[in-house]
Amino acid sequence: MAILLFADHDNASLSEQTAKALTAAAQIGAEVDILIAGKDAAAAASQASALAGVRNVLLAEAEALEHRLAEPAAALILSLAPAYDTIIAPATTTGKNVLPRVAALLDVMQVSEVTEIVSADTFKRPIYAGNAIEVVQSTDATKVVTVRTAGFAAAGAGSAAAPVVAVETTEAGTVLSSFVENILSANDRPDLTSAKIIVSGGRALGSDEQFRAVLNPVADKLGAAVGASRAAVDSGYAPNDLQVGQTGKVVAPDLYIACGISGAIQHLAGMKDSKIIVAINTDEEAPIFQVADYGIVGDLFQILPELESSL
Repeated sequence: MAILLFADHDNASLSEQTAKALTAAAQIGAEVDILIAGKDAAAAASQASALAGVRNVLLAEAEALEHRLAEPAAALILSLAPAYDTIIAPATTTGKNVLPRVAALLDVMQVSEVTEIVSADTFKRPIYAGNAIEVVQSTDATKVVTVRTAGFAAAGAGSAAAPVVAVETTEAGTVLSSFVENILSANDRPDLTSAKIIVSGGRALGSDEQFRAVLNPVADKLGAAVGASRAAVDSGYAPNDLQVGQTGKVVAPDLYIACGISGAIQHLAGMKDSKIIVAINTDEEAPIFQVADYGIVGDLFQILPELESSL
């Protein structure tokens, strides 16, 4: 069974999400090819070839593929699709943008946000904000799957590098959209989706000044990323790219410290797979304590400075 993994990368480096999606792909079948679509992306292809379980790395380079827009990327995948039984990608912004178009063009059902591989045609995925797990069996000739990578470990290095094979590109569909610019927020902290430790704050912080003043010193001492609940983001305490939850980023760090977060269902859906969860809240009945490994009932404005001074 041949599997095509559409890689997430920035041309210069391969994202960790791709290595995690490779673990999921290997559970479907042993013949996994990784597609690197981009421009001047030989470095990313080299990193992909070093991963364990990769049969071939397909390198497609063109101006239209530099930013992996949906139309040219989908056209490329469509040209390769006849050779594969499953097309898979991490459920990142790029995967979520490209694969639905691929599924539509193939006239098949997409299975989204998979958290467990049951078999080559059967998958588990969360519904109702993670309150229920749906088992989906696809009877389509070609399976199109996106993977919620928080549930999978990253693939390690292989014993030998897989061959990198250049593939022809197509310009079909490139006229429908064009890349204008990237407006990125500057952040010296680890990326939320790959951070090992996350310190996250909720509406209880009270203001954006207090959000930074209370959380940042602890995060600095721990070398952690800073996250936020939707309530904190909606209140203007933190930017959108820090939001953790069903409508934000799904994370699974080694340690998640939830500060002043009550534990709304949409937030729990984005962080409940964390290995260790520590909750700090004044309300001992807060739902966050139901998923926490360690709970501290108290005032975060006293507890966090004490924690920071002890580190």
